[in-house]
Order: sequence, then C-alpha cells, then structure tokens
Amino acid sequence: MKGILVIIDGMGDLPCKQLGDKTPLESAEMPNLDFLATRSEIGYMYPVKPGFIPESDEAIVSIFGNDLISSTRGQLEAIGAGIKLTRGDLALRANFATIDSYKKGNVIDRRAGRTLTNVEAGILAKALNKITLPCKFVFEPTIQHRGVLVFRGGFSDNILGNDLTYIQGKFSDVNRLGFCKALDDEENSQYTVNVLNEFLEKAYGVLDKHPINEERRRRGLLPANCLFVRGAGIESPKLKLYKKWISTSYMPLEKGFSEVSGMKNFSFDYPKLKSFDAYENLWEGLKKACKFSIKILKKNSKKADYSYVHIKETDTPGHDNKPFEKKMMLEYIDKILFSFLRKFAPKNKIKVVVTADHSTPCKLKIHSSDPVPVLFYNNSIPKAKKFNEKEARKGSFGSMKGRELLENVGFLK
Repeated sequence: MKGILVIIDGMGDLPCKQLGDKTPLESAEMPNLDFLATRSEIGYMYPVKPGFIPESDEAIVSIFGNDLISSTRGQLEAIGAGIKLTRGDLALRANFATIDSYKKGNVIDRRAGRTLTNVEAGILAKALNKITLPCKFVFEPTIQHRGVLVFRGGFSDNILGNDLTYIQGKFSDVNRLGFCKALDDEENSQYTVNVLNEFLEKAYGVLDKHPINEERRRRGLLPANCLFVRGAGIESPKLKLYKKWISTSYMPLEKGFSEVSGMKNFSFDYPKLKSFDAYENLWEGLKKACKFSIKILKKNSKKADYSYVHIKETDTPGHDNKPFEKKMMLEYIDKILFSFLRKFAPKNKIKVVVTADHSTPCKLKIHSSDPVPVLFYNNSIPKAKKFNEKEARKGSFGSMKGRELLENVGFLK
C-alpha cells in the first residue's frame, strides 16, 4: 500500500468558549497524530472552494477530483442503501423530523431529537410505504433519523426539496418547513413536485397520528412526524474511477460514493439505536469503525495501492454544539486508529493524509465555509509540532482546493 487517506467528518471547527477559546482539535490530547505531524507537511484546504459551504457529498466528490454536477446526494445514498436504480428514478436523501403541524410548519427538530430507534424507524417506514400515489415508490430507513426516498419512473430532478436548510450549496437558518419547488417551467418538473408534495403531506398524516409517535409523545420524546427531503437526482452518477483503492465506509453516502468510484468497499452493519441515547450509539459506532478500519488496513496492505478511511461520528457533536464530546471523540480516534497508523505507516513506508470533508463549528451547529486542516505524513524533515486549525494556517503545505489534494500528495500515481 502506498497511501492512506483518513477523512474525519466535520473535524474542522472554530474556537469554543467551553474549551478556553480553543477548537476541539486544538484542545484534544492527540499524541499519536502529533507524532505524525512532526514528520509531515501541514496545510489547509477548502473542500470545494473558498466561500462555499459544502454538504458532505459535495466535499467528498470534490476531494476526489469530480465536478459537483457529476452526482447528487440522493443517488449516492440510495446506491449506498442497496437500492437498485434505473435512469429516471428520482432519488432523494430523507430525514425524519419534528414539526408543530403541517399547516404552521414550524420546525421543532430536524432530526426528531436523534432518538428514533431502528425498530421505530422500520415500523414507520412500513406505514409510509403503504401510501397511495400515482406512481411506485420506496422509502428505506437507513441509520438513526436518516432514510432514502425513491420514486420509480420518468421524473425530473430539476427541483428543490422541502428542507430549506440546504439551498443550492448554501446553508440557511430557516426554521420552517418548505414545499418542493420546480426550478424550471417544464411540465415534468411541475408534475414531479406535485407528486412529491402530495406524498410529503400524506406522510405527515400517516406519521403524526401513528401509534409509535403517540407513544413517543407519552414518553416525552419528539414525534418523528415529518420528512425532509433533499439532493434530488435521476441521472446515474458519473465519477472518476479509483480501482486501485479500497475504502472502509459504513454510512450510505460514503458507501455509495465508494461503489460508484470503483473502489472495493469494506463495510459493517452499523450498531442499531435501541435506547434513545444517540451518543451511546455513536460511541459504539465510532469504536467499531476504528477497529474495523485497522483490521481492513492490515489485511489489504499488500492488495491495494491506496485506502480511503472515513470516520463519521465527529460531525454530530458539531451539529449539536457539544465541543467536549467532539474533543473526546478525536482523542479516542487518536488512541486507537492513529496509534496504529503511527507504527503501521513508517514500518511499511506508507504515506498518510489526514483531513476533514468540511468544518462543522460547534457554536454554529451547521457546516461552514471555513477551511479544514490537512496533514501529509511523508516522513519529511520536522517542521510542525501539532496538528490543528491554527498550525495548519501557518504550515508549509499551504492552501489548496479539495480537488487539488490527491494530486498534491501524489495519490493519483
């Protein structure tokens, strides 16, 4: 193996008062990553371009040298969820969410409090799939509050979903439920949003009074009574192929991206959320992800040229304004994954790149346009002492855009 790319989701941050005006990465004790930093070139990266606030799919697609129009979030997540698509099928990423009522449309929580168990999501999905529409469709729950919605047939994807938080690559502080809108005057686009809005209104009717949500209210939990959808796509993704790569991806988006990019993906069944404690579930997933990645790297060190390792859990505390939780997750990743890489990479003369797909500052609770730090371990002459946002700004590796990263570190050879 020549190189390993580690993407720590949402790792980039801004100084937090709770951490003494340090970022979680600056505050975290990460001796193994710092060891690599002393033998690395350090810089910073705009995952897409300066001033652009990327969603996760846009960042990953760009980092691997693709144009943003090459794929959509809905298509990649549907493929990652194991749904077979044909051209014209409309695929969208979906969230279970909580609103006060469909008429008022005030958003209480975009993720139903992060307490929706796998069992509950499965039961609600069965009810949703019984809705009558003038077309065939499938709703598939994935992990926690997430899901995928696919309409079968010849639809348009030149539409906006009803999640107003995400508007054409920009994030908006809108706390109201929107309606799907056509982005052109074509008849098919209008038909598509009419059917989609009909489904979403019927979905609210099914979900709001469902026994699962009545029981959740009784227990003081937020009802999962609404669906947010975004990332519409009908065309098969056209991404650059990385056939000499393997990946260890376990979330639908990254799994779908790896598959479409021609990588051999190794995955595991994500732990089921059973107890309404999202962070207990996230920690279980994080521990499994780190240990699983190590296992795959060991087994394939002679079989692949490069490896893409994606760790997802660190993004969530950024969205929830939990800097201590994010700091502790980073320290765990250092203790397990980077402790392994500290020994594994030098011994096998493997280059290592560590970065993030985007910044998720805790105080903002959303993605931001801030650049992310980049570490390129190549056993170089010591120049840096630590790896964090502040040091990255001063690093010798300089600034780059996402699509320049793999070329800059020589991972395309």
